[in-house]
Amino acid sequence: MTLLALGVGAIIGIVAAVVVVLLLVWFIVTYNSFVGARANGEEAFATMDVYLKKRYDLIPNLVETVKGYAKHESEVLQNITNARARAQAAVTPQEKIDADANLTRALRSINIVAENYPNLKADSNFLSLQQTLGSVENEIAQSRKYYNAVAKQFNVKAMRFPSNLVAKMMHLKKMPYYEVNDPVERQNVNVKF
Repeated sequence: MTLLALGVGAIIGIVAAVVVVLLLVWFIVTYNSFVGARANGEEAFATMDVYLKKRYDLIPNLVETVKGYAKHESEVLQNITNARARAQAAVTPQEKIDADANLTRALRSINIVAENYPNLKADSNFLSLQQTLGSVENEIAQSRKYYNAVAKQFNVKAMRFPSNLVAKMMHLKKMPYYEVNDPVERQNVNVKF
């Protein structure tokens, strides 16, 4: 009987050890997948930052070109310059998202300026800047879509059971989405000047 009891105890010990090993492997795999998902999110946001930097670099040229034609529109141009500065100074993803939304609104106001100055619409420098801005805006839109897709994957994984247990242990926070909160921004944008 002691041999049988020893065999049952050994089997229980082996089963317990296998369960512990399986849980440890699951934890390591889940932990590493969160590390990879977070890195993907950071990479996606960094890619968007590159396009936003291109936009920030383009804005002074655009403003200077418009200044030559629209001397009376200094408030609009100052708003764009200030919005650009705030966007460049933003640090966290949420600050960058909010600052970029403000900059997008400020850039829309330049359409009104261009419509008030017909010669501006024909200026080759302005047209070139406008085309470049349109291209950069498209790149920003594509990178926002990619970032949001990565953020969704990360957030879903962090909320699903049982991986949410690992997310809580890692103190992971939800990745913010790049959303349009302003109803005016939801309207079609005409980047043509």
